[in-house]
Amino acid sequence: MDEVFLQAPLFAALDAEGASALRASLTETEVLKGNVLFAEGEPGDRMYVILEGKVKLGQTSGDGRESLLAVLGPGEMFGELSLFDPGARTSTATALTDAMVLGLGHQQLRPWLAGRPEVAEALLQALARRLRRTNEAMADLVFSDVPGRVAKALMDLGEKFGTVTPDGLMVTHDMTQEEIAQLVGASRETVNKALADFAQRGWIRLESRQVLILDVERLGKRAR
Repeated sequence: MDEVFLQAPLFAALDAEGASALRASLTETEVLKGNVLFAEGEPGDRMYVILEGKVKLGQTSGDGRESLLAVLGPGEMFGELSLFDPGARTSTATALTDAMVLGLGHQQLRPWLAGRPEVAEALLQALARRLRRTNEAMADLVFSDVPGRVAKALMDLGEKFGTVTPDGLMVTHDMTQEEIAQLVGASRETVNKALADFAQRGWIRLESRQVLILDVERLGKRAR
């Protein structure tokens, strides 16, 4: 498990001694499936690194519609904005599966930022990557059709959670089709139609909270 947190940008920037010292100052928290770690609008001054399981980040619009910003797994960070600008949370973090996370508070981080410039640089790089992904998602909503966004979501999930099998890439995403629809910004009916079309073409095989990508090349081309 300790190898997992070393993958996070915050720790990867440190030498072994520094990473071990920072790890010792973090708080470990278990979050059961379906439980909320923090809610949109709540005050926040803590970021998290996932050790085990999956966490989804979502937002709710004024009329009650929900959207998913990201599905994150082991080694990934979230809540970084609160370290630099403590304030209201901009999303809700919910355990998609049973999860174990490490928490780092704003006050805990300050000495590291002052004494270890590489930590600040790593966090800024992580924020830049998050901003880049957000920009890409906004562009996809404007320029890509729903099947293209579904294909891209499956490819992204495959990159994070895929396991190579003799039959293809098995992706255990642990999401309902409603959650997949929230992730791509479309109705469940439209997403179901796209998934059924991909299955009919022989590109994927749908299973419960999993999808087997049979033709990575063709699905990847549809995602572009």
